[in-house]
Amino acid sequence: MELPTLEGVRLAVQNLDGVALESPLQKNLRLSEKCQAEVFFKREDLQQVRSFKIRGAYNTICRLSEEERQKGIVCSSAGNHAQGVAFSCRALQIKGTIFMPVPTPQQKVDQVVMFGGDYIDIVLVGDTYDDSEAAAQAFSEQEGKIIIHPFNDIRVIEGQATIAMELIKQASTPIDYIFIPIGGGGLISGIVTVFSQLSPETQIIGVEPLGAPSMREALAAGKPVALTQIDKFVDGAAVKKVGNIPFEVSKNHISEVVTVPEGLVCQVILDLYNKDGIVAEPAAALSVAALENFGEKLKGKTAIALLCGGNNDITRTPEIKERALLFAKKKHYFIVRFPQRAGALKEFVNEILGPNDDITYFEFNKKTSKVKAPAVVGIELKDAADFQPLLERMKSSNFYGEYLNEQPDLFEFLI
Repeated sequence: MELPTLEGVRLAVQNLDGVALESPLQKNLRLSEKCQAEVFFKREDLQQVRSFKIRGAYNTICRLSEEERQKGIVCSSAGNHAQGVAFSCRALQIKGTIFMPVPTPQQKVDQVVMFGGDYIDIVLVGDTYDDSEAAAQAFSEQEGKIIIHPFNDIRVIEGQATIAMELIKQASTPIDYIFIPIGGGGLISGIVTVFSQLSPETQIIGVEPLGAPSMREALAAGKPVALTQIDKFVDGAAVKKVGNIPFEVSKNHISEVVTVPEGLVCQVILDLYNKDGIVAEPAAALSVAALENFGEKLKGKTAIALLCGGNNDITRTPEIKERALLFAKKKHYFIVRFPQRAGALKEFVNEILGPNDDITYFEFNKKTSKVKAPAVVGIELKDAADFQPLLERMKSSNFYGEYLNEQPDLFEFLI
């Protein structure tokens, strides 16, 4: 199997000159103080397409032969690769067809249209990236178009690897740790290609969403394996199976792969916006979440979190906040059984709820023939420690019916 090379990465640096931004390496004072370390963000979210994907896409497309350009290109993407391909198609005046999953945030779809203009066509198909990849592959075989794969391609990997060349140039001291989000593996394999040769002492920490740990499972099996089910929330990293090439490049050089719960990703997205003024998409928050929770290992060290993208749809904010509160155990849903008598709701508010508890959801349908009528009630707590006292008050006063947070079949209708 042919693998990416340093020579190929250096050629990619030349190809991307004037196309991709040399993204800043910024010290983050908040996390540096919290971790007692020198913590930096590599700001790939500041690229023109708001992610690192422009690097691999352009490096691949610009090296197509004239015959291949005439055929046109096709790709599959959860959003960011599509924007890189769309930008490259317009810049190089090549016709492209882009397959994306149906649940792709509309913000990403609109950005693809904006960057590609008349040079691209978009096809929304399937529920996951893997569905759209299969459709793109079939279309390529039928129409004879060139596939620009988002991660399982040497030139794409070498394009992403230009980030590592910048990091080595930008860092004023040796880099002890670098935290890298993993989806299909193109980004981390690009970083590994450079760091394994030019900075082998650096610890490469791969980060995956808990609901889509494709690299972790591949390393355990000794080969890429397809996950049967994934949580699609971290859309930029929700891939069922890592690429064969990224796996071969990475398997002996990744120091550790950690997983991050989707709820924690949401809290980090909110923290980055509220505390640092950074709009991060879920995949970008993965690296920050892992770094922030890495523990004593970081003390006195230099660590970098790679912020891979900033394509976050603002309409997802309520869901992000909800998931963050649930993860922090500050949001709880119950079936509350109200006695069918005047003053029952007032009693619940005044005597059952704590002074800092807030009702955020209430659905009640009065049944006059029943002694007690159920209501679905959502309660937000100021402190997670307030949950047990609330539960005890509900039970002792006979208001308690069921706790819904631990019943996923019912709970999914609420969030």
